[in-house]
Amino acid sequence: MSTLIVPPLLSSPRDDAMHLYRAFKGFGTDTSAVISILAHRDAAQRALIQHEYRALYAEDLLKRLTSELTGKLETAVLLWMHDLPGRDAIIVRQALIADILNLETATEVICSRMSSQIQVFKQHYYAKFGVHLEHDIELRASGDHKKLLLAYVSTPRYEGREVDRNMVEKDAKALYKAGERRLGTDEKTFIRVFSERSAAHLAAVDSAYHNMYGNSLKKAIKKETSGHFEHALKTILQCSENPAMYFVKLLRKAMKGLGTNDSALIRVIVTRTEIDMQYIKAEYLKKYRKTLNDAVHSETSGHYRAFLLALLGPNQ
Repeated sequence: MSTLIVPPLLSSPRDDAMHLYRAFKGFGTDTSAVISILAHRDAAQRALIQHEYRALYAEDLLKRLTSELTGKLETAVLLWMHDLPGRDAIIVRQALIADILNLETATEVICSRMSSQIQVFKQHYYAKFGVHLEHDIELRASGDHKKLLLAYVSTPRYEGREVDRNMVEKDAKALYKAGERRLGTDEKTFIRVFSERSAAHLAAVDSAYHNMYGNSLKKAIKKETSGHFEHALKTILQCSENPAMYFVKLLRKAMKGLGTNDSALIRVIVTRTEIDMQYIKAEYLKKYRKTLNDAVHSETSGHYRAFLLALLGPNQ
């Protein structure tokens, strides 16, 4: 079967819809054509393609993709077809309502997002599933982890780079007093500081903490907390300092050792492609002396590999 390769940016959404329909017709799907179209379209274009497809063929494109694709490729393409907040809503909802609760994934997505992103994805969550995100967190999480997540999704945070040095020092002292300096941990203080402060402020607190007490805040968190609560605090802290490096480590973990954690690999690549993938690729190369494309190439195969590599873009 000859493969139709569509020029990445020259097609209109209507043309794309028609090319996709042709790729689905006949014996077997022209998967390469599907990848060459969808992997090179941004969120607005993908929404228009879905609209045109429905108008032309009275059929839902996502349903058609579900019946035409299989396995990991299907998972990746279907997730990619949504816009950013819609994707986050789907990932978190699936993690929270799965038979085997996946609090790690829900925590990763919630705690690595900026306040403004969370507000939009909460709206999508309610629109898609008819329940508030807070309701599902309340139902599925517990203890200090639940308190932190609820505070984190409901508190608006400043997103600029300016910090108040006095406040930074005050918070560093408060966290030291709440953790390393006492017997037991005052979790409320950690929840308050980590859910209310901006990323720039938290990064400055970490630096001040190190200067004042000779220890990193990350080490203090590791010593004083555990489980999902620890994971949430560390995610917030790492993303306040270098979000790209946080995702680099997730990708490395997904591909390290025997077998690949494909759901983590798909989640990170698909959700970061339209945000900060260039930074992630640069950090990956710097840290591991290997391009992210090469790492993904050696861990995946077939059309699934082709799709992820198309999202990643040039191998650099």
